[in-house]
Amino acid sequence: MTADDSLETDAARLRAHLARLLAEDGRLMDPAWRKAVETVPRHRFVPGFYLDAEERTQEGLTIWQPVTAERDRGRWLEAAYSDLTLITQFDGEEPDWQHAVERHGGAPTSSSTLPSLVVHMWEDADLAQGHALLEIGTGTGYSTALACERLGSDAVTSIEVDAHRLDQAATTLYGLGYAPDLAVADGLYGYWPCAPYDRIVAACSFRSLPSALIAQTRPGGKILLTLSGWLYGYARVLLTVTGDGTAEGSLLPGTISFMSARAHSAPAFGNPAHWASTLTGRTRMARHGPELINAASNEAFHLRFLAQCAIPNAQMLTIDDTTYLIDVVSGSAAILTPDPEGWQVRQHGPFLLWDAVEDAIDTWQDGGRPHPTGFGITVTKDGQRVWLGDPGGPSWILPA
Repeated sequence: MTADDSLETDAARLRAHLARLLAEDGRLMDPAWRKAVETVPRHRFVPGFYLDAEERTQEGLTIWQPVTAERDRGRWLEAAYSDLTLITQFDGEEPDWQHAVERHGGAPTSSSTLPSLVVHMWEDADLAQGHALLEIGTGTGYSTALACERLGSDAVTSIEVDAHRLDQAATTLYGLGYAPDLAVADGLYGYWPCAPYDRIVAACSFRSLPSALIAQTRPGGKILLTLSGWLYGYARVLLTVTGDGTAEGSLLPGTISFMSARAHSAPAFGNPAHWASTLTGRTRMARHGPELINAASNEAFHLRFLAQCAIPNAQMLTIDDTTYLIDVVSGSAAILTPDPEGWQVRQHGPFLLWDAVEDAIDTWQDGGRPHPTGFGITVTKDGQRVWLGDPGGPSWILPA
């Protein structure tokens, strides 16, 4: 047996093991998707990736270790068939996997999403034989291959904003016999040449639903995407297109985060000390502290999205014990500092940022502290609203 034969034999065994584990955990229930996971060789799509070393530098930065077959074949293959997200790019810079070095910090800009989440997304989108699919965010091409295996290549269109990423994915996909329509394109505008679609699924996040995606979806078709923003609050949303530029749907349960569509990335905000110097307003005691949206809990994860809906143009950072909210669009700012009795807040600008966050938290508490499924979204030509309870209830307008 050659080394290549041994690799493929080991990979097939690990694929079967991964599919079995996901099925036993209840995360892979459809036999057709299980067959796809057992068939698609994920390792072919990830010749190199970074794993969190679970260590931090003295500055608190994450240490990322490069993993390739040349460095450690066993670790590389095992990780490729683990239910992990594999980071393949930072800060838009393509790694040289032959000479990859340990990284300290950085913003991931491309990855191979964990297999259970990929399949979960396809299932949530109610994807079935006969549907024409647009995938936004080809990435490594692994998720595209799963869709091709399930639907047939003729039904799949996948777009990617990074030309080099798409070229690598295309080489692997075509080398394995998959032939979806692929294009370098910005997911913000979908892909008109292959429209209309029955399903659009995005593997990146948006601040609001791009109108082009509604226009490219058949009436009755569905769009599954993640809403996020500059507070890095996330919510999964499934919408049904009702025609004439309108759609409606609900937030889905669970927690998930995706990299932002590059056109929706947060702007630089400058020096926090400069913003702090503008805070000439009075100081008051906060009704709610920042820990409500910063804690490592599912509830805080959801509340962070709700806070983001209330102040969609704000960014947040914490330095030592001080939390800053900075809105580069309006020039508003707020600063929260710890106090023996709670938190003190000082604000300035046309929008009192923390007041808006506290009002959103009050509304959520008064509504019985609902889970994400208690919220819906309505999209019309006049705008997009996230609402609580029913379309006539409390609502927040998403950024245009």
